[in-house]
Amino acid sequence: MRTLAAPGWIAIMRTRQAISQKDHNMSAPETKIVSQWKIACDGDGPALGHPRVWLTIPEDKGFVECGYCDRRYVHESAVEKLK
Repeated sequence: MRTLAAPGWIAIMRTRQAISQKDHNMSAPETKIVSQWKIACDGDGPALGHPRVWLTIPEDKGFVECGYCDRRYVHESAVEKLK
């Protein structure tokens, strides 16, 4: 049985770190201001969407991002804090 050499794993980890840092600095593709703390996201319908997921906005952060479409939902009470 062959395993990947250590340099291969190091390259993979460096690539993941670079992607993670790049994604951390990017803004959400779409942001919606909402009045509820628990919202449903389906990616805008069945044709272009994803399975419906229920997301809860943490009160300390004031926003949550969908794991499927990266849409950011910001609670109306936190809009000014996040600007």
